[in-house]
Amino acid sequence: MQTNITTDGRVMTAYLSGELDHHNAPAVREKIDAFAVGFCPAHAILDFGGVTFMDSSGVGLVMGRYKLLAELSCTLEVRNLSPHAYKVMRLAKLDKLAALSRAPEQKEEKHHETLQ
Repeated sequence: MQTNITTDGRVMTAYLSGELDHHNAPAVREKIDAFAVGFCPAHAILDFGGVTFMDSSGVGLVMGRYKLLAELSCTLEVRNLSPHAYKVMRLAKLDKLAALSRAPEQKEEKHHETLQ
């Protein structure tokens, strides 16, 4: 799992990519937390656009980051969730803690075959 963090003004964005599971979630949490404490953002974004698999560790990641960021008076947004991840986060009531948004729908390419 890769986590790249950028800033723009007082906004911190953590771009997550790869598989988010119980094996690698602790390292992701530590990296985001250390950066947030040092930077003290006004708004934080967790971008799940590159996440290819997520187990319940994804819910825990969002819940824990919400708690830390709230202590820093920072708001949280979770964006680019897959349809499945969005549904799981809504069922866990995370939409009460953070703004959730789905990834834009991918337009399917139309394939045309010419028969000869």
